[in-house]
Amino acid sequence: MAVLLALSSAALFGAMTVAIRFALARGAPAELGALMTAIPALLIALGGTFVYAIRHGAPDLVAAWPFAAAGLLAPGISQILFTLAIRDAGPSRTSVLVGTAPLFSVAIALTLLGEPVQAGLVGGAVLIVLGGILLVGERVRPDAFRITGLVFAAGATVLFAARDSLLRWLSLDTEVPPSLAAAATLASGTLVVLLYVLGTHARRVPVLAGMRRFAVAGLCFGLSYLCLFEAYYRGRVSVVSPLVATESLWAVGLSVLLLRRTELVGPRLLAGAALVVAGGALIGATR
Repeated sequence: MAVLLALSSAALFGAMTVAIRFALARGAPAELGALMTAIPALLIALGGTFVYAIRHGAPDLVAAWPFAAAGLLAPGISQILFTLAIRDAGPSRTSVLVGTAPLFSVAIALTLLGEPVQAGLVGGAVLIVLGGILLVGERVRPDAFRITGLVFAAGATVLFAARDSLLRWLSLDTEVPPSLAAAATLASGTLVVLLYVLGTHARRVPVLAGMRRFAVAGLCFGLSYLCLFEAYYRGRVSVVSPLVATESLWAVGLSVLLLRRTELVGPRLLAGAALVVAGGALIGATR
């Protein structure tokens, strides 16, 4: 079940990445995009919590505060960086770089969570690094590409990895249901993004237009988040994180189908995505 949930989260996250790019292409500010994807996701998570309360009784809301603290990093700060990365580097390149998160997640899991070390980690790490080298060394890129996008993506990747390890650690000894944990992180993360948007676009935030443009992205994000939490409640970071990283292939594949003219997905990018996913898969298989 953890494997199926992780793969579902990956597919939905890849779809969200491409959906954000479509919305940004229509002139919406990237910061607003981060907010407009977080709000629907929060509503979906709250809906999941409501269903849980009907079936099992009201959960302990106070016990969810550690998850709310984790949400300040991701999806709080990370969602801002991630959306900025899509704006500047495009969905496919952003997804490939974010796909390196298993390398950081497993490193954290090994050092802080005490998960066992095995030789396949080295091979997986090498593949991921080679994939990153191919991405950075690209010669053919879209005209709108900015190197700052890769910097934003790298920052989001580290935060995603830290969030993954923290969630797994919290889930080991808690009675907080996954839906409430997801809602708590999304609530605090949405608050962070809202404060950032108000500080940068307070006088020109087209909320209604933004909600329409980013509705699909927000729906995918919310469902992806629920699947992610359910997966981490059932499996180790070193198994779930590499599977979630297959979102790179989903994003690149959808970019080829839907954004071929603007994304310029070439052989190096495809090879980089394949190496990153293969590295994550090797890490997961070894673990």
